Amino acid sequence: MNKRIRFFHTADIHFGVENYGRIDPQTGIHTRLLDFEKALSLCIDRAIAEQIDLFVFAGDAYKTAYPTPTQQKLLMNQLFRLQEADIAVVIVVGNHDHPLSFGRAHALDVFGTIRHKGFYLFSKPQAVCIETKNGPINVIGVPWPMRHNVVAHDIHQLKTAAEITDYLSSRVCQIIQQLAAGLDKAVPAILVGHLTVANGIFSGSERRAVYGTDPLFMPSQLAVDPIDYVALGHLHRHQNLNPSGRCPVVYAGSPERVDFGERKEPKGYCDVIIEAGPSGKKTEYSFVELPVRPMIQIDVTLTPEGSATEQVIEAIQRYSIKDAIVKVVYQVPAGQRDMVDCAKVQRACQLAHYVAGIVPVHEMATRVQRAAVTTQMSGDQLLKTYFEGKKMPHADQDRLLALAHEICCEQEKSEEQAGGDEAHDE
Repeated sequence: MNKRIRFFHTADIHFGVENYGRIDPQTGIHTRLLDFEKALSLCIDRAIAEQIDLFVFAGDAYKTAYPTPTQQKLLMNQLFRLQEADIAVVIVVGNHDHPLSFGRAHALDVFGTIRHKGFYLFSKPQAVCIETKNGPINVIGVPWPMRHNVVAHDIHQLKTAAEITDYLSSRVCQIIQQLAAGLDKAVPAILVGHLTVANGIFSGSERRAVYGTDPLFMPSQLAVDPIDYVALGHLHRHQNLNPSGRCPVVYAGSPERVDFGERKEPKGYCDVIIEAGPSGKKTEYSFVELPVRPMIQIDVTLTPEGSATEQVIEAIQRYSIKDAIVKVVYQVPAGQRDMVDCAKVQRACQLAHYVAGIVPVHEMATRVQRAAVTTQMSGDQLLKTYFEGKKMPHADQDRLLALAHEICCEQEKSEEQAGGDEAHDE
């Protein structure tokens, strides 16, 4: 008889990202925090309505390792809804959740401390068999590899940063292999990790992450037998990095947009089904897009003709900006002053939720390279070289050269006359 395990996979909620918003007058909470809570709530609403077996969160619950009580309250209220609905919750610790200091509790430690059945917190790599309503599922949890834990050992004190990074990668791979080898191959199995996969695509704020400092993993090092699905967090763009393989290696992506670098990316979560039967196991997943707040960047290239302000306003009117976060970027032609009335542009965006910026970009004027001249050149040669550098028509060059000759002749006559007058006076 086939067994069917269904779970939702999400990550990178980043409660505490409070850019591009304001305080909500009804709740006193920042509107961006409410946006992220809404995205998570929509995911959990469906999880409860459809009675899934497992809810997987792959790290980075908060923006920092020191969340405010309000942020903690909102997150815990949502996750406790799953526990009350008898849906097991798997959580791994992400890099944003960890204080990076020895001895300090991480931001998600509370879920490992409270005595509530149904929460499985992974603050170190380990394997757990979870009993769900529809049968068991094996979970290997791999939190963000902590560099300072390695550096603390004397044997690594003299290693370079690159050597420590390589060691972390190889050590985590060894642990995954060891944990996977001990699993029952007939039971559905997933790996949940907050990791950087080498062929993953960064987006938005995460582009600031430097590949050289992150331990890197290949999809084949994570999708090891008998794992059926690799649920990842850390990169904010949804992507499957093993599309042709038996085991999907998937970043769910952030459920809300963190910054304008993610404005064109769909946001949501993954709905995953693993079927196990006599003929083996099969994994299917789909990406469920959420109706998150739009971020719209309006790019305008100004022309010398017409009002610059009106050109920007006309460009804004071509977009549906109601309740959106808007940024206006306009190009000022080279050699022209910025004549855009920002107050009028701001009023044109009054239907937007928030105006992130009205940004002028000044086009750089093309610099004309000076022609090479030397002290050995005659006056005619110097003028000719100057005229050629200005791309002056030959007829104009000849006319100006003739005028220059006349001026020189007049100067010479004037100097001769002045010399004669001085001799007469003596």
